[in-house]
Amino acid sequence: MDLIPVSTTELEHAVGKAYNVMAATCPSRTVLHRIGARWTVFVVNALADGPRRFTELKGHIQGITPKVLTETLRSLEADGLISRLEYAENPPRVEYALTPLGRSLLGPLRAVRLWAEQHVPDIEAARARHEDPTLAAGTS
Repeated sequence: MDLIPVSTTELEHAVGKAYNVMAATCPSRTVLHRIGARWTVFVVNALADGPRRFTELKGHIQGITPKVLTETLRSLEADGLISRLEYAENPPRVEYALTPLGRSLLGPLRAVRLWAEQHVPDIEAARARHEDPTLAAGTS
């Protein structure tokens, strides 16, 4: 099992240069922002099984608008996480796929997805207790 560096010293040893996401000017913040962007997780997960066309992605990711999907795909392509392949056909066909860098994001995102899916009842219960403090005290 690969260990994730947790200190600046461990990180510097792992990547050769120290990045600190807590520093206001650190470029790792832009990377974290991309990963944490609302639709990034969905697009990366949707491409996990292989290339998809725009309409396939739009149909698979419920709730995303065409405009937002376009913007997300462009950002992910600019960051090197996905590739865009245009086929010289009539009508034109475009497919999106994860790059090796994008594939390396699948493990961490799957861990977060699994955690989220497993802890839905815990989060919902905490929200209910927050909204109704009498639940926390065990009284009704």
